[in-house]
Amino acid sequence: MIRDTATFVFRPPPALAYAARVLIKPCAPVAQPHPVTTSRQTLETVIAGIRRISDADIILLEGTPQGEPVNPIYRALGYDFPRLLTLDVRDCIPVEVENPLPKPWAISTFWLPNVVLSCDYLITVAPFKVVKGKGLFSIYNLLGLLPHNKYKGNDQRWADSLYELGIERVIADLYFTMPFDLGIVDARSKLVGDEEFAPQQTEDYGKIFLADPFTADREAAADAGVEVGYLKLIEESRTLLQLRETSNTEIQLYGSA
Repeated sequence: MIRDTATFVFRPPPALAYAARVLIKPCAPVAQPHPVTTSRQTLETVIAGIRRISDADIILLEGTPQGEPVNPIYRALGYDFPRLLTLDVRDCIPVEVENPLPKPWAISTFWLPNVVLSCDYLITVAPFKVVKGKGLFSIYNLLGLLPHNKYKGNDQRWADSLYELGIERVIADLYFTMPFDLGIVDARSKLVGDEEFAPQQTEDYGKIFLADPFTADREAAADAGVEVGYLKLIEESRTLLQLRETSNTEIQLYGSA
């Protein structure tokens, strides 16, 4: 679903009304304004929408590639919303979670922040970026939840160790291991360039893409006219899982005949 930012009002899915804890993953690894990071305005709109239907605890969770504290970044970006808990991935307890794919693309188990597993509804809110011709959207944004101390490479950046495995493959595995309920691509402005965390060529875009993360990213990619490698891998894995489920159902039916 594509919304105009001028009239965007977040109307939460019905399932969110029953959640006791809602986690929002923004893109805030550096103290740079939108579209390098998620805009305060979009986060404020999403939080207000949740509050209209729910008294759930709302948690904002982010990490940084080099493991620096994220709270100063929250303050610099104006993420000072009332009745909201801001957390840093590095302060969470990492727990090992198995990848449900029978044949993982790159990683069979992930270390994830324990707080993610204790939340009932998960939302990823990412800016609209096209970096080196590739779209980086709401599913890509989940990389920021990987604990730095578990994935850092020789230069202390987790990103490099993950890129060695094939970042598109890692993202596809992460999508299935840590499934988020809602993806929002915050395209108030659009970033185009060679660096995802540095101010570069930006332009007003005036759109919000909102759906399950796969659909939100697919719509954003189509709108930008770019390919997103991890979407192809996810789609392939979903097809294989559906075939596997169909095969298991047929075996059960024949077995009970």
